[in-house]
Amino acid sequence: MSTASVDLTQNDNTKSADCDNDFDFSKLPDKPRNLNMERQRSFDERSLVEASPRYSPWAENGQRHIDNDSVFSPGRRSSFTTPRSLYGFEPHPMFAEAWDSLRKTMVYFRGRPVGTIAALDNSDEKLNYDQVFVRDFVPSALAFLMNGEPEIVKNFLLKTLRLQSWEKKIDRFQLGEGVMPASFKVLHDPVRNTETLMADFGESAIGRVAPVDSGFWWIILLRAYTKSTGDSSLAETPDCQKGMRLILALCLSEGFDTFPTLLCADGCSMIDRRMGVYGYPIEIQALFFMALRCALVLLKQDAQGKELIDRITKRLHALSYHMRSYFWLDLKQLNDIYRYKTEEYSHTAVNKFNVIPDSLPEWVFDFMPTFGGYFLGNVGPSNMDFRWFCLGNCIAILSSLATPEQSMAIMDLIESRWEELVGDMPVKVCYPAIESHDWRIITGCDPKNTRWSYHNGGSWPVLLWLLTAACIKVGRPQIARRAIEVAELRLAKDGWPEYYDGKSGRYVGKQARKHQTWSVAGYLVAKMMLEDPSHLGMISLEEDRQMKPILKRSSSWTF
Repeated sequence: MSTASVDLTQNDNTKSADCDNDFDFSKLPDKPRNLNMERQRSFDERSLVEASPRYSPWAENGQRHIDNDSVFSPGRRSSFTTPRSLYGFEPHPMFAEAWDSLRKTMVYFRGRPVGTIAALDNSDEKLNYDQVFVRDFVPSALAFLMNGEPEIVKNFLLKTLRLQSWEKKIDRFQLGEGVMPASFKVLHDPVRNTETLMADFGESAIGRVAPVDSGFWWIILLRAYTKSTGDSSLAETPDCQKGMRLILALCLSEGFDTFPTLLCADGCSMIDRRMGVYGYPIEIQALFFMALRCALVLLKQDAQGKELIDRITKRLHALSYHMRSYFWLDLKQLNDIYRYKTEEYSHTAVNKFNVIPDSLPEWVFDFMPTFGGYFLGNVGPSNMDFRWFCLGNCIAILSSLATPEQSMAIMDLIESRWEELVGDMPVKVCYPAIESHDWRIITGCDPKNTRWSYHNGGSWPVLLWLLTAACIKVGRPQIARRAIEVAELRLAKDGWPEYYDGKSGRYVGKQARKHQTWSVAGYLVAKMMLEDPSHLGMISLEEDRQMKPILKRSSSWTF
């Protein structure tokens, strides 16, 4: 594995800017399902959202929303340093403990903080939990930004950007120039008194799969940093502009694809082991969509940027239509699939992917509520993965890949299936678990991904921040508050585990690391966001307000 010393000079020139001039979605061929979205919010819901000093009263479908595009609070610190919070909520005792734990995980390179390790693991076999992971650091970074401590986030963005420029080879095969590392580690040489960085681009990972999501998270975090601090000078540097272009060049390259989605291998995201997500997993598609939208507001309007912006805009139009049309599932669509005809040919085919109705799993008929819906786990030729994946659906809401009606339907599903998706510890990474013969074939008899464990239906506390952000955006924060209260019953007492096992998440994971950093950071972000919803602006993107989705499917529109 290659190692090299990295030393980056900090650019302290800052300037204030509202960087989110999001592109116009008004021409999107938007065709959501016919959903009954009328509901009266309780006083509890209204009071929390409207407590934000940046709450905007503009109406959409008769409901108020937080104006994420106007949210701008550089340098603002969270209330954890004060006896009482900004809005009079008494901090939970484990809040201060969480901050103390997070600070203990900070990693320094040549005297500067550059990230947080994956876990404070005291076991003899640390594996790679003593490294800084790109995806793992995101909730930590958001916590520091919300607390007015952007230095560590800026340093992290610059260090990983420098690592991207390394030559990347696995078994004599060279990876794409834009690939971001999965993780890195600071190596100390006490004899020479030097420090170097060692990066992993997938050559050390289980399965030897490069992290597709690292580049997307990097762009999303760069936008969050810019939005939070108002410092657009970092994103405008030639190095950051080049880094974004390299990432996007990998994703937007032309080939044999007939879909605008991104073809991915198993193990290329948070689910980093074989779990039957090969193809077009919802997590990657949602992150891809969000990264493209973030890149639109970060790329310069120069010769190189304009050409790339045009390609991004075209891809976003196609991707949003494809995802909203083919990945969306509700009761009406489920019934349509149940009645599909097969072996249809030509552009008039209704069953475009030739899905065999007999392949529908029995559980999905009971799982689907009367009101509610979600984005499928995967859609491809003769394949529909009906599993519910938390991260992909939450990112779909935050990025506005989901329409307002679809976002509300996802929340309806979570409330209707609370015991299955939240249970005793939020939140299920996916539902349901793969069992028996399917488990042997799909996972390759993976002893770590047994049923209701780890990625196979395990409960991951880190997902709490994503659920909270999605709930606040949809205007239903009481769902997030309820989930946080569930987590507070056990999370700190159990030692901040990485994940929980069992159908309802009752048991600490059989191989879960304790004092997992993103479990700590996920809780902190959820609490601070619920306390001050204006923080949502750094991680949420709004649709164009002039966009008026069609609420009823036309008779000519088919799946």
